[in-house]
Formats: sequence, structure tokens, C-alpha cells
Amino acid sequence: MNIDWIREYCLSLPHATETLQWGESLVFKIAGKKMFAVLNLEAGPERRLAFKCTPEKFYELTEIPGIVPSPYLAKSHWVAIKDMNALRSSELQNLMTISYDLVFAKLPKRTQTELAANRAHTSEKLKASIRKSTLRKTPRRKSLK
Repeated sequence: MNIDWIREYCLSLPHATETLQWGESLVFKIAGKKMFAVLNLEAGPERRLAFKCTPEKFYELTEIPGIVPSPYLAKSHWVAIKDMNALRSSELQNLMTISYDLVFAKLPKRTQTELAANRAHTSEKLKASIRKSTLRKTPRRKSLK
């Protein structure tokens, strides 16, 4: 697991944005509003990845060596991974998606609706663009007159 992989995955989630905050931390947010992951960029033992999880998963994860309650955010069930080898990439990917979903569910309903409508509109534009490009690339048949 490296910084580029984490960054690429977080930004692949719908409406995800990133900002540099608190000095050396990449903060991933949904539509620039609520954070779902924080990656400290400082080298060495201070490098951490923090994210939200369910209360049950919080207690389960903090039993794993290299994963601790996240400073300042533990009361909201955030964990911090201090040892980037504590979890497999697939497990981390699943946990990051859950973090995203938990935070998205806490957004105001109006914001959720707007984001969903925007996503559907963007998806339709993309599909239309693909159809047009496919139609242009299809060779025309010659007439047999």
C-alpha cells in the first residue's frame, strides 16, 4: 500500500475531492464538504491513514497491531493505520468504501439528492458521448447499386 494507491482509490469514489490541510495531511472529502479519510504525508512513524468505520469494526480493527483509535476522532469511530502493512489492499479498499458510505449517509438529504442527480446526469452525458463516438467509428456500408 502506498500513497499513490490510496490517493487514486479515494479519488475514484463519486464526488470525492482532496485538499491539503493541517500542514502535511491529504484530506479526502465528499463534494468538498465532509471528510471520509485523512492521509498524513509525513515520512516515518508519523505517517497514518485515518478513516471512519462502524462501532463494531472500530473495536475489531483496534485489536490489530498497527491500528489505533484516531487522535481527535476516535469518539466518532475513526481509526488510524500506523503500519501500512496491517491490512491487505482489498480489506483497506472495502473499509475506505464503507467510510465513504457512512459519511455520505450523514450528509443532508438535500445534498445527497443533488449529488445523486448530478451523478446520474454525468453518467447520461458519458453514455451519450460513448454512443456518438461509437457511431462515428462504425464504417459505412457501400451501396451495391
